[in-house]
Amino acid sequence: MLTNKKVIVTGSSGFIGRHLIRELEKRNANIVKLDLHNGYDLSIWENVRRIEKFDIAYHLAAKIYIPDSYKRPLEFYRTNILTTLYMLELCRLYNAKMIFPSSYVYGKPKYLPIDEIHPVEGFNTYAQTKIICEKICEGYSRDHNVKVIILRPSNCYGNGQNINFLIPKIIQQARTKKIQLNDPNPKRDFIYIDDLVDAFIKAALYFESNFEIFNIGLGKSYSVKEIVTFIINNFPDEIKVKFLSSDRKIEIMDTVYDVNKAKQKLNWTPKVGLKAGCKKLINDLKTNMSDS
Repeated sequence: MLTNKKVIVTGSSGFIGRHLIRELEKRNANIVKLDLHNGYDLSIWENVRRIEKFDIAYHLAAKIYIPDSYKRPLEFYRTNILTTLYMLELCRLYNAKMIFPSSYVYGKPKYLPIDEIHPVEGFNTYAQTKIICEKICEGYSRDHNVKVIILRPSNCYGNGQNINFLIPKIIQQARTKKIQLNDPNPKRDFIYIDDLVDAFIKAALYFESNFEIFNIGLGKSYSVKEIVTFIINNFPDEIKVKFLSSDRKIEIMDTVYDVNKAKQKLNWTPKVGLKAGCKKLINDLKTNMSDS
């Protein structure tokens, strides 16, 4: 139970943070919101050390937009690694539990579906920072008895996500009756935001061991072309679709998660399929537009 538990959420104003906070509020948790936009720079230890005692930390704060990581690598390494290190140290001091969302860290798959023991690979700056943070989490758990649960979400989507990400970008373009994208063939595993938040909640309630890593995904992969088809089928008008040849070499053509460990140990299972999730997201956007 999370009732009356003091819960820290870093990156609280982000896409996942906002959805997680709404669920924590339903469960009557005592929530402390920490975000750079609210003046909390968690890459400075003096700021972190002033945070009062808590029971659970959801450390969502991170630089995540991969194209920016190629322009500002120092900012990505500094922010993602230092904020994680400092939150782990605070968890050590307060005997608190930390839930850490990692990312897709497997590089080009050696086999499918990908389970948690698949080798990791820092195939871009963002993934490299997450791998480093995972190792720091493992070290704090092993050497200092900090309880840490790492979730490795697949591609998350849902209401309120930045339109730079694939699914909201396609929906935004569909509203203009013209979709233009690059390579239609890469396939990815997607997870709806409500299912990811459910995994976050269940991770906080997991006490069987001090350190675990869980893949959180749908367990199926879909191509860009298939997603476009799902989306345009929810619009009444004809939509023109054009795929361009991409200048960027796509090395990873398919990623699909094995999520059996999360199903067995967390008693978690994804409930929203991709077609249903896309339809729900489109309906949410239509509702938001009619209310505004």
